Amino acid sequence: MRGTHYSGPGARTQPPCAELRTNPWELAGQLPFDSAPRESKNGEVNTPLLRIDRDRLLELDLALTREWLETDGRGGYASSTVLMCPTRRYHGLLVSSFPGSDKRHVFLSRFEESVHATSQAPIGREGESSFPLSMARYPGSFHPHGHKALESFELAPFPRFHYRFGDVRVTRSIQSLKGQAAVLVRYDVEGGDEPIELRLRALVAFREADALTFENVDLHPEVHYLDNARRVLRMRPYDGLPPMTLALAAPHGAFEGDPVWYRNLEYKVDLERGYAGREDNFSPGLFRVRLAPGESAIVCASLEDAPQDLAELWTRCERERDELAQCARPGVPLQLDLGADDFLYRTRDGRRGVVAGFPWFTEWGRDTFISLPGLLLARGRTPWCGEILSGAARFLNRGLLPNVFGAQPETSHYGSVDAALWYARCVRSYELAGGDPSLVQRRLRPALAEIAENYARGTLLGITCDAGGLIRAGDGRINPTWMDAVVGGVAVTPRDGCAVELNALWYALLAYLEELAARAGDTREAAQWRARKELTGRSFLERFWLAEPRYLADTWKDGVLDRSVRPNMVIAAALELSPLSRAQRADIVHRAELELLTPRGLRTLAPCEREYRGRFHGGPEERDRAYHQGTVWPWLTGFYCEAALRAHGGGAEVVARLRAYLRGFEGELATHGLNHVSEVYDGDPPHRPGGCIAQAWSTAELLRAHALLEEAGRS
Repeated sequence: MRGTHYSGPGARTQPPCAELRTNPWELAGQLPFDSAPRESKNGEVNTPLLRIDRDRLLELDLALTREWLETDGRGGYASSTVLMCPTRRYHGLLVSSFPGSDKRHVFLSRFEESVHATSQAPIGREGESSFPLSMARYPGSFHPHGHKALESFELAPFPRFHYRFGDVRVTRSIQSLKGQAAVLVRYDVEGGDEPIELRLRALVAFREADALTFENVDLHPEVHYLDNARRVLRMRPYDGLPPMTLALAAPHGAFEGDPVWYRNLEYKVDLERGYAGREDNFSPGLFRVRLAPGESAIVCASLEDAPQDLAELWTRCERERDELAQCARPGVPLQLDLGADDFLYRTRDGRRGVVAGFPWFTEWGRDTFISLPGLLLARGRTPWCGEILSGAARFLNRGLLPNVFGAQPETSHYGSVDAALWYARCVRSYELAGGDPSLVQRRLRPALAEIAENYARGTLLGITCDAGGLIRAGDGRINPTWMDAVVGGVAVTPRDGCAVELNALWYALLAYLEELAARAGDTREAAQWRARKELTGRSFLERFWLAEPRYLADTWKDGVLDRSVRPNMVIAAALELSPLSRAQRADIVHRAELELLTPRGLRTLAPCEREYRGRFHGGPEERDRAYHQGTVWPWLTGFYCEAALRAHGGGAEVVARLRAYLRGFEGELATHGLNHVSEVYDGDPPHRPGGCIAQAWSTAELLRAHALLEEAGRS
């Protein structure tokens, strides 16, 4: 990556739309008030990782946009806002799939919680004898108002909520159990002179995470006690869904049956996104728990048998989480590093995979293979990457890998032309990171050859290899690149024909197969791959390179070029195995910095283009029309940094500039999804977040960018 220094943006004339672009460096290093991790004098990060104090929590419009996430390592999760007020149908304490269904379901929505005096003495400043902890939204109002007693929210690194009622302090903490469809909710009481009674009313949904539920006569309201003390119970509201177990560990307490429906709960974010946003939840009853100062209660909700010793389990999980939080890597935000683990999971048959995003995505092929270099290789987990790559190979179908993974190849969806090409790039990244060379030659090289041979002779999704050696794919009905939004059966961003990043990845695959064959001593096969590569490289430059404006066209179809300025050319400029010269890479990076670069990543379309949409908002159709027409995607940041290093070298000035740019993302770890970077941002300032609160490739590519700069700084 080292070489002569590029002359810089000042050597060029800015295009007419350049004045619409915000300065991507202006937010570097600026953190919101509540997001900076606390550091000790020796530089070690102390828990909590993040703290939001009372004044900020009482700003409801702000607090209701801060969402925490706990994951179970099996694709399930717990999530809500920092006020524990649900704003999406996806919020819940136990959200999981189960055997027989790949779809996540919301089982336990939340607890409606309150604190009550056990004597005549009041427990609050106002002389009241009971206070709520919980909060929910109904049409026109909130009820109850537990946020009024909330003193602070912390990630420690799991969520902790601190409440105060006069001299009494109650802390709620939440941990999802790794490897199980289960969640632990703990309550600690401090202060005061008398015991208090904690009432925890379970509210359940028992429906698909994408759906809503309403009061109905099909629900079975009964609960079954699994012990005589009424501290372990099981309920199964619907025959088609698995039962849920609730267990209580506390000095004094029991479950009290009291079936009731909570009607017309309102989800603000769903309504804003153009979806239905009201539902009913059922409550079978409540736990009544008596706690003296210094005592604790733990409730476990599980789709499996309840663990035997909840207190010991809590302590062990807390210790493991604290140990992970101490493993900070130099130069990488700890919250970003910890958040990366949320996306890693195991299927029920033991296969490792990557969840594309929370709360609504599952395992997607394209996202997985783009994310693995950042989620695993950049973090020193090379064997895991090899295991995922090896496991994915059995899903090959006529050279394609799934766009959406199912439990088996026959239940997977093959709608992506580039998933297999990203897979090939990931295999090479795995090998360069020190992966097992025998696995590459024995298992992964045949998979890559299968991909290349099928693409060369033609396969599904309209994929063909033309006389110039370039890959064509899609048609007017099929839009199989990553810019895949469709409205009314019509592609919003039609990219059928030859797409620039697909053919850059195709060239890289051919070059890598040549290299693998040569290393294995297969000179004849190496020569065949080399001939294909050279033909593809010549055609790539002839068709895509625009000599006068000096950047790459986005697509080529039947002799017609789409000259729109899009970030796909930056992906091509970032790849090491490429027909592009260093000067061409520099020109592409320069064009991207002028028209696409923002403080949150690259726009999907330059603002001066007629189709540009600067805001990602509104209902599903309006958002789909903006999805790839100007909306910013943070995952492209890794390719921007890589392309800049390949263009300008890894000198101190270049590295310092890119590091300053990456620091601008640190504040996002406390905005929208805590510990995470959002899926997308508005193309126009102030670049508001949108989409998923936690997206695998957003986190992964920022981690990879940090690793690239660390490597460049050492060389």
